[in-house]
Amino acid sequence: MGIIKNTKYFFLLTCVSLLAACSSSPPRNPENLCEIFQEKRDWYTAAKDMEDKWGTPLHVPMAMMYQESSFKHDAAPPMEYFLFIPTGRASSAYGYSQAKTLTWQDYTRETGNGWASRDDFADAIDFMGWFTTKTHKINGVSKWDAYRQYLNYHEGWGGYRKGSYNKKPWLIKVSKKVDQRAKQYAQQLKRCQDDLDSGWLWRTFFS
Repeated sequence: MGIIKNTKYFFLLTCVSLLAACSSSPPRNPENLCEIFQEKRDWYTAAKDMEDKWGTPLHVPMAMMYQESSFKHDAAPPMEYFLFIPTGRASSAYGYSQAKTLTWQDYTRETGNGWASRDDFADAIDFMGWFTTKTHKINGVSKWDAYRQYLNYHEGWGGYRKGSYNKKPWLIKVSKKVDQRAKQYAQQLKRCQDDLDSGWLWRTFFS
């Protein structure tokens, strides 16, 4: 009897672990926003909540997130080495949004979201909504402007004001790529949003 009980417990634990792994794994087709949200309906709920809360159109942070982490929940800069000895990572950036530790602490303090985690999609996209909102307030950049929002995201608000990106042609190229993806995501979303919204409303009122 004890063996059966232990086997059931092991099976349940395995199922939970597999579900957790699936929920945090990158989407199968990150190039298509409709397919991302159809595969991960909870991501759409979180993205809609962010959009309603901060007023940032969800296709903008989704394009930025793709560039930052390729939707990997535990993404981090590569480890640096000295004579084969690991000396640490290039920065403290981590998670879906690649938020740095100090900026993340500012976010949790200002929003009161002390339990937020950088490897949780809902928390990560809420952080990006907070950041894009502050970018709008501090530097006057539209929340719909993925190109300049990404420049702020990469260089920081002070760096953007100083025009630090002008000395980084590679960053300007990447920011244009983010802007193009955001526009592509926006077009894709138009084709599936009604279906996504119907599911979102059902879960909101009946779950």
